[in-house]
Amino acid sequence: MGRKVIIAACSLNQWALDFTENARRIIDSITAAKQKGATLRCGPELEVSGYGCADHFLESDTYLHSWEMLTQIMKNPTCQDIIVDVGMPVMHKNVAYNCRVIFLNKKIILIRPKMILCDDGNHRETRWFTAWKRERETEDFYLPRMVQEVTNQKCVPFGDGVIATLDTCFAPEICEELWNPRSRHIDLSLDGVEIITNGSSSHHQLRKMHTRVDLVKSATYKCGGAYVYSNLIGCDGERVFYDGGTMISVNGQIVSEGPQFTLDEVCTVIAVIDLEDIRSYKHGFRSRSELSTRSKPFPRIPVDFALSNRDDDNLLRASSPMQFTLLSAADEIRLGPACWMWDYLRRSAQGGFFLPLSGGIDSSSTACLVASMCHLVVEAVSNGRKSVLTDVQRVVGQSDYVPKDPRELAGLIFTTCYMGSENSSNETRNRAAQLAHQIGSHHLSINIDMAVSALLKIFSTAVSMVPRFRVHGGSLRENLALQNVQARVRMVLAYLFAQLSLWARGRSGGLLVLGSANVDESLRGYMTKYDCSSADINPIGGVSKTDLRMFISHCKERFGFTSLESIYSAPPTAELEPLSDGELAQTDESITIIRQLHDWMLAESKTMERLQKTTLSTNGRKQGCVPMPPYPVQILIVISHADNAFTIR
Repeated sequence: MGRKVIIAACSLNQWALDFTENARRIIDSITAAKQKGATLRCGPELEVSGYGCADHFLESDTYLHSWEMLTQIMKNPTCQDIIVDVGMPVMHKNVAYNCRVIFLNKKIILIRPKMILCDDGNHRETRWFTAWKRERETEDFYLPRMVQEVTNQKCVPFGDGVIATLDTCFAPEICEELWNPRSRHIDLSLDGVEIITNGSSSHHQLRKMHTRVDLVKSATYKCGGAYVYSNLIGCDGERVFYDGGTMISVNGQIVSEGPQFTLDEVCTVIAVIDLEDIRSYKHGFRSRSELSTRSKPFPRIPVDFALSNRDDDNLLRASSPMQFTLLSAADEIRLGPACWMWDYLRRSAQGGFFLPLSGGIDSSSTACLVASMCHLVVEAVSNGRKSVLTDVQRVVGQSDYVPKDPRELAGLIFTTCYMGSENSSNETRNRAAQLAHQIGSHHLSINIDMAVSALLKIFSTAVSMVPRFRVHGGSLRENLALQNVQARVRMVLAYLFAQLSLWARGRSGGLLVLGSANVDESLRGYMTKYDCSSADINPIGGVSKTDLRMFISHCKERFGFTSLESIYSAPPTAELEPLSDGELAQTDESITIIRQLHDWMLAESKTMERLQKTTLSTNGRKQGCVPMPPYPVQILIVISHADNAFTIR
């Protein structure tokens, strides 16, 4: 009598509505699971259609094609003699559900609809699906005729049921049900379920993996049993990135893990579990046993199949507990956006990326992410990943190209451009050029003054007035407008160069424009709308300035980019106002302090009326005189980049 079971968890890089290729990857994962001896395979959420179909889930064709692909998977000879848990959308009685379809040897065992939908953060599942509300109930689902021809079944169970094999009992849980306060695995475990599968589509978020690991470990620590967690990888047509991190837990311990970040399209991990270890753990947990006696039973669907029916059962050793590999925040920033950018690039049919590189921390961080991507691609190719090599050759337009050096690859697919003006300093120009050289990008340096002058001439001709900077006697409105026109011209030029740069180099294709606006700028509104941060994708759009500074230090050590040292220590500046004696007259810190002081003055109006002159100073150099209406006073701003604290005297 066998008691050892090999179970498989799969991460797949699926793409919304890419039904044929999605099915191929599912079959590949099932094949890999069988080759490793697994008798139960779990895949990610909505893997047949892709999770990011959005409003295509409102179209009946999406459900039709999902059934078509499922029949192809079930008929495949390699998908026999293994229980497969696959995710797909299902329409039942004119209601759309996010479902798990479990089948064995061309027979559907159970269709399990999702019971708790996700509607927070990036997810809006109730826009397309309805949650199944009838706990511990199943009913008949009448299969489409094309499926009946394969399964010889007219109807199958649909609802909240569990599956009883000859040797154990298992049941699915779906993504959000793990995160919810009333997780389904608790009731399932109390009713004797020993293996729980979870197909998920959990997007990457900095430091989120710690929470996932804790949830999966906690599920089996409290309840006993095995938990099989499968997650998507790749961008799936959305602007979020799914980072994998597949894992298997037994009795509160992780026993198997998959990579969190990878360029592979299919990742399959297995674990050998001992059913007797699970039963002993459950039995020894006395309070759990007490609750189990009061548990209401789930409908059980019997299956004439044993997960542990193996001749070499006595030779198998149960997988040992392990420490899940939790990456540092710097490593997550280095790997997550890099994998996402490669996935986005290879599916876009474009020839690379274009980045306006200013020499500041934000754009330099974005450049480092592209460098990290190039390192990952070269490493994957050197490790024999043929699909990655095929994608590289298609992107660069060279069928015989084999990337061996990240700098060489960067020169082919990454173009950086310093967009200087009369307000730009030599320091930022040099920093941008040095970083581009160390990364290996194809670097350009242009001047935008002609374009800015042309736009201002159009305006002056129309209104017969010439706007001036504040230091030249202009108003705050004039000063802001003159700054913004420079920033927005850079966006127009970025797209022009992105479309024609490869053409100018005698190559086909275009480039995707990269943005470099961090999350702090977006939340605080400290940015110019439609400037060069307006782009096709923004890899640092969810990363704070604090984390980016940490990431810059990490890249200096990881890649040896010594130019990042001066970029890290340089004062942040947009360089949109005239220089003072060839030096910077505008820094982000000074603008922030000016705004804070203005707010303070408004709040302290009575006090300010008694003041005839106010001076803001620290140990630094003069930044300029700023009129602060409605008070007839002038503020002398003296800023120290080493210490932003200030006093009023």
